[in-house]
Amino acid sequence: MTTRPKGPSQEERYRMRSAARLYAVQALFQMEAAGQTADAVRREFFDYRFGQEVAGEELAEADPNLFTRLLDEAVSWQAKIDQMTDRALVVKWPIARIDPTLRALFRAAGAEMLCTETPPRVVITEFVDVARAFFPEGREPKFVNAVLDHMAREARPEAF
Repeated sequence: MTTRPKGPSQEERYRMRSAARLYAVQALFQMEAAGQTADAVRREFFDYRFGQEVAGEELAEADPNLFTRLLDEAVSWQAKIDQMTDRALVVKWPIARIDPTLRALFRAAGAEMLCTETPPRVVITEFVDVARAFFPEGREPKFVNAVLDHMAREARPEAF
């Protein structure tokens, strides 16, 4: 009798999806800051980040499919996502004026809202957690929650 190799547990898949979201924000930030293409950044993340050890610290393994989808869809739908973000922001603070990490976060979250079946409330919760990772002491997580709630209601009103 042969046994099939056991895949990742439900908890591990959840952690890998969360890591993919965090990495997608980092990748989108890197693309903007360094002027790199999505393909170049994707290769770098697959080769040097997912599950690798850097400076004695093991980086999390990520869901490669979700990471790729968020990165590709954020690039493909960037204009629409940025317009949704702008409508959620106050007039004096369009997306071009906000912190580049937040801009990358809104683009990754917007891609997941527009292009996956993930419930919007899950997307909001996950990306608020990402905001907490980048801004542990600031008010940014509350700001992210408010902006993503507005974006979700526009992108998927039937979920509310």
